[in-house]
Amino acid sequence: MNTSTTAPKWSLLLTYVSLAIVICVIVLGSWTRLADAGLGCPDWPGCYGSLVVPQTSLEISAAEALYPDAPVEVGKGWLEMIHRYFATALGFVILVLAVASWSQRKRLFYPFVLTQCLLAMVILQGTFGAWTVTWKLWPQVVTSHLLGGFITASLLTVLLIKLRRMGQQVKPLSLTNISHSRLRIWAIMAAVLIIIQVFLGGWMSSNYAALACSDLPNCNGSWWPEMDFSEGFNLTQSIGPNYLGGLMNSEARQAIHVLHRYGALILGVFLLVMSYRLIAQKDSRLRQFGVGFLILFTVQFCLGVANIYYFLPLPVAVAHNFGGACLFALTLSLIYVVFSKRGRLNEF
Repeated sequence: MNTSTTAPKWSLLLTYVSLAIVICVIVLGSWTRLADAGLGCPDWPGCYGSLVVPQTSLEISAAEALYPDAPVEVGKGWLEMIHRYFATALGFVILVLAVASWSQRKRLFYPFVLTQCLLAMVILQGTFGAWTVTWKLWPQVVTSHLLGGFITASLLTVLLIKLRRMGQQVKPLSLTNISHSRLRIWAIMAAVLIIIQVFLGGWMSSNYAALACSDLPNCNGSWWPEMDFSEGFNLTQSIGPNYLGGLMNSEARQAIHVLHRYGALILGVFLLVMSYRLIAQKDSRLRQFGVGFLILFTVQFCLGVANIYYFLPLPVAVAHNFGGACLFALTLSLIYVVFSKRGRLNEF
């Protein structure tokens, strides 16, 4: 067995490249969804039977003859295809990383299992991407695709942390007025709350409920407007024919939107308290996490308010989506740090 604990340079390079690409994929994916371009190409993996968007009048005529119920919108088609190009690039780089990692599977402390989990995750994401189109933006698939993207980015973040720590002496966390078990509970609670909030945000977006409440701080003049929770959170919706624009009534959309708002308040209070406790610790790593949570949630809160106040401007909505991904990745990284073993060259 190779007992070297230093991470191979190629694994660090591929991880950095994957992180850069996954950021582009998340931003492009949200931009595509929020610009109503999710069905800019009615087929998959190509666009009207081609690997590029139809451009000329002849190509457009042929494409519309092939898909008479899907008129060509060149701009939306390119948004969708550029997103697919980046997603394909991400899949290729992670495939290379996972295959190359087989040569390191017996190497001490190398995170081989994590690289294989990433490959499985990106394959699942490709499946969700195909279903998003073929099942006509079915909200269950769109929301799962969003969560999958956040999980992929988070796993890559943890992989980078693990690779960078290889060959380094990791000191135990230095805690002040808080037990290690209590810190772990706080990290798990943060993860649960953020997963719920991300689901609510994705469900709201996929059901086009972002503007169901047009004012602040209440919803359409009421703190508790008329809401249909059974319809709003009906996860047994049939597939199709087409969910572009959403199919729910206004009361159902208000239920989703209001729950997302109140969920943000609960999450915000929890993160503010947890950030205060983390910043009070002696350990610089925990202080950095505390500052990170404080900054990210503050930015997220401001972006969420701006989405309502300015009626969902596209750049702000995309930034809000990306901020959610950053919070998700930061939380998973905190869980990794507080659950890892101490006083060794590498924790797992």
